Amino acid sequence: MLTITSNPGNLPQVESYLKALDADFRFNDEKYADILISLTEAVNNAIIHGNKNDETKHVHISVKEVLSGVSFRVEDEGNGFNHIKVPDPTCSENIETCGGRGVYIMKALADEITFCEDGRCVEMVFKNL
Repeated sequence: MLTITSNPGNLPQVESYLKALDADFRFNDEKYADILISLTEAVNNAIIHGNKNDETKHVHISVKEVLSGVSFRVEDEGNGFNHIKVPDPTCSENIETCGGRGVYIMKALADEITFCEDGRCVEMVFKNL
């Protein structure tokens, strides 16, 4: 498990954590890239949107092996959000909007994604490592 304070300057720790996990899981290059992008988006969202950059709050990242893959859980200490209400960034009215693509990217790259604890947590499963 990795726990960081809600400071965007801590994002490089996520990549270091993933590199350390790579020694055990031996991700293929494409899957490693998908995980890194998704995990970085999830942690960034947790820091900025969940914890509102409050450095007294933390983001918790954990991993577990699952059938034919690995599951990452990113949890913040914020108020949560309703992932269903996140606007689709591919709709014409949102194409030029700054931001709002993180959830879309995570859904596109993960094999399975679940939002839990009223949106304070996201679990992403990556298969066929």
